[in-house]
Amino acid sequence: MAPEQLWRAPTTVERDHAERPRARKRPDPRVPFLVLTDLLGLGAPAWFVLRAGEQPGALTAAVPAALLWTGVRAVRGRYARRLPGESAGGPYGPLGDWLALIGVLAVLLAVTGGGPDPATAVAALVPGLALAVLAGVAGRLRRETRRVLVVGEAAGLDRAVNLLNSRKGHPYTAVAVVPVGPDAPDCGTPVPGRLAPEPADDDVSTVLGGAFAHDADLVLVAPGPQLEDDRLRRLAWGLHDGGLALCVLSDLSGVAAARVRPASAAGLTLLHVAAPLRRGPQALLKTVVDRAGAALGLLVLAPLLFGVALAVRVSSPGPVFHRQTRHGRHNRPFTMWKFRTMVADAESRREQLSAANESEGPMFKMRRDPRVTRIGHALRRTSVDELPQLLNVLRGDMSLVGPRPPLPEEVSRYDERELRRLAVRPGLTGLWQVSGRSDLSWQETVSLDLWYVDNWSVATDMGLLARTVRAVTDGRGAY
Repeated sequence: MAPEQLWRAPTTVERDHAERPRARKRPDPRVPFLVLTDLLGLGAPAWFVLRAGEQPGALTAAVPAALLWTGVRAVRGRYARRLPGESAGGPYGPLGDWLALIGVLAVLLAVTGGGPDPATAVAALVPGLALAVLAGVAGRLRRETRRVLVVGEAAGLDRAVNLLNSRKGHPYTAVAVVPVGPDAPDCGTPVPGRLAPEPADDDVSTVLGGAFAHDADLVLVAPGPQLEDDRLRRLAWGLHDGGLALCVLSDLSGVAAARVRPASAAGLTLLHVAAPLRRGPQALLKTVVDRAGAALGLLVLAPLLFGVALAVRVSSPGPVFHRQTRHGRHNRPFTMWKFRTMVADAESRREQLSAANESEGPMFKMRRDPRVTRIGHALRRTSVDELPQLLNVLRGDMSLVGPRPPLPEEVSRYDERELRRLAVRPGLTGLWQVSGRSDLSWQETVSLDLWYVDNWSVATDMGLLARTVRAVTDGRGAY
């Protein structure tokens, strides 16, 4: 078979540049709503406040102010369509827009030499700012799903597609792939076309045709030896001309976007990666939040803790609490407290169950562990057995959020990569709990913990604490 036949694009896609699929203009349906919200959200309250303050020309002042407000917001890009997770100016964006509006109105008042009282005018504009802030918060909570066509060599395709479609908590779904070269991908995703190992005239047509055939609105490119430099640049030109967004996969896996700052030098695109947080104001704030949260939790949950302690003591012979040596920050051992969920001699019987271990790593996990008591099953499912660890948080051995504290025998089997989990204090909850808990494989658990170790922030901790409530209510992966 001739090469041009072997690498020919799908029959629905022509090789002639003039016959490339036309650009699909997809207007953002939120824009009219956002514009109307800004117009009415600032104009109506401004008119009401000015009229209530008996200011002259309340309507003639409120209408231009509302129009200028939407104009400032538009100029500053607040109505532009963004990728999921991309902030429209951050939490201080509306405040910057509002201050810009104040400046423009001040100039207009100075030029015209009239208008309402300045103090009353500023007060009339405050409701518009408040509504813009609320709309921004609501927009960040709203998740927009993106249908992704992945382009690259087979190995890169498989990795990207498997991660995108197996993990939750992100807005991307891989709907099709276009491999580069003769190797066949093994990800089970539709293959609407294929690119030759060398640059070809139909590269753009093949990718556009595959994206339109599967209604993809984003093309994710995994660069490799057969897809880099000039070929990637030409593909980007064609995709943008075709109305599709382009995203390039980076080899910086496990690095949060907030730590990456792009820059240009000598025609090169550079990515500056900030160091993980280890000290400074955020570390101090985390310590304060941990201690205060643990103290408040022990106080509020005291009746529940007393009731659980009584139930554990009555249900089976043995102590109420299970004390265990764990390793914390910088590999320092400490005594961790839990409500006892197993029979009193559980540790001596563990060796007999070693063959039934369901974890491929150093941890011991068993779905139907015969050592767990009847009340222990309920405590584990609801994670109530972990609440005594608030004492460890109060003492500074643990944090509210962090990796799980490992056993000494587990740490003895750690390699250099796994030992990095001990760079921060272990946590009462963390990514492992909100992502599946014991249903996760060992490598998935390590990957999540390492991501947290390198990318934690106080805002991330607050989000994980909120997601923990849903994970505990769901109960999946707890055994």
